[in-house]
Amino acid sequence: MVDGGEAPTGLAPGVTLYFVDANDELQPQQRDTGRLGTIAEAMSLLLLGPGHSAVYTGIAPISTPRVVVTTTTELIELTVPFTIDDVTPVGLDQIVCTALGVHVQGGGSKTTQVQVRFVQPTPESAERRTCPLIN
Repeated sequence: MVDGGEAPTGLAPGVTLYFVDANDELQPQQRDTGRLGTIAEAMSLLLLGPGHSAVYTGIAPISTPRVVVTTTTELIELTVPFTIDDVTPVGLDQIVCTALGVHVQGGGSKTTQVQVRFVQPTPESAERRTCPLIN
């Protein structure tokens, strides 16, 4: 028998977004988009909210769900269209986990960190974060 190596990481029937359940814990929720897509596309879907489901979001509704994404081998920088006051701590985890999840599924490293930059600079904008669910 020949070892086929590791399974490809970029193939996906959709993207995994992270929302919050009734226990205030992150829960992955797949959106069947037919492909993995980009981090920016995943962020737009995340900011549109969970739709009609049992989960909710810790991110305030916004009219323009566009996130600017800059990626290096060590850092995913997200410039979001809202302030720190528009997101809860678990909402920040939603953003970080969704971005890192797409990155990892697309073949990127799990050790990559995520920096969320807000429209009004705050100390939180400088923090480099990881997802508590992606080890």
